Amino acid sequence: MSIENIIIIILLAILILIIFLKIGLFARFNKLMVNNNRIKMEDALKHLFDCEYNKLECTINSISESLSIKYRKTINLVSKLEKLKLIKIYGSKLILTEEGKTYAIKIVRIHRLWERYLADHTSIEESEWHRLAELKEHDYDLLDVNRLSAKLGNPLIDPHGDPIPNKLGVFPKRDEIKLLDVTPGSSAQIIHIEDEPKEVYKQLTNLRLHPGTQINILESNCEMIKLFADGSEVVLNSILANQISVILIAEYKHDSQLITLSSLESGEVAYVVRLSNGLRGQQRRRLLDFGIVPGTKITATLQSLGGDPKAFEVRGSIIALRKNQSDLIFVKPNTNN
Repeated sequence: MSIENIIIIILLAILILIIFLKIGLFARFNKLMVNNNRIKMEDALKHLFDCEYNKLECTINSISESLSIKYRKTINLVSKLEKLKLIKIYGSKLILTEEGKTYAIKIVRIHRLWERYLADHTSIEESEWHRLAELKEHDYDLLDVNRLSAKLGNPLIDPHGDPIPNKLGVFPKRDEIKLLDVTPGSSAQIIHIEDEPKEVYKQLTNLRLHPGTQINILESNCEMIKLFADGSEVVLNSILANQISVILIAEYKHDSQLITLSSLESGEVAYVVRLSNGLRGQQRRRLLDFGIVPGTKITATLQSLGGDPKAFEVRGSIIALRKNQSDLIFVKPNTNN
């Protein structure tokens, strides 16, 4: 073979390699762009669904603010959704079509199921559930979603109290009212706490308010609400209170003898009455594995120099608990010891 032919073969091989790399890089880039566009469209559909579910008007501006994208890009996004017959435009108002609503409900279902999974099966911090679920909600198909739901026991609500639609897109019905609308002297049970903005949600969980918590309304006006929950008085401004929805109950009965496990002094004995709804997932299962269940005798034994953690004797074993855990365990002191 001549030197000229060898050079031609080498040049052809180099050319083929360059073309292959360019096509490969282009394909990956194109796939990334397609995925990003799909995610933006799905986020927009979810925003429209949230607006309609809460009886709010959705506009191009509201999508732009919610998705943190420029107005011009939002217009293009809305135009694509209209061409796909997922939304209809009436003046400045945007409305989901039936196809768009079905698509949006699928995203909502995935998101809320993933929050339920993170709450019940991991030790991830509560403030991170929403963000992580937003990452997962774009990756699951219908088969994956139904498998996840079955694994979780087909739950009806997410850990924030939001209803989870079933595989047919039907939401469980319930009668809920805003906490601010409850009259003083009434008893209620928290069924939903809005998880956005994240900072506001964290303030409420730090106050040990969770879905399932029973409360009694002591005072209420347009600026604040004072309530009694888990043995403590809590005062909320109107911004915090507006994040909470409740159902009315006949009566909230609080046992005045109940205290938190963290308040036991060394040598004191008590019996576990209940665990707070704020104890979830692996953290809750760990405590149950230790034998910390209603009726269990528990004794405070030692504490660190700073007072946190404390050691307790449970069923013949010594365990150490941080205050943020023992604050959520309610016990009744043994008055006979």
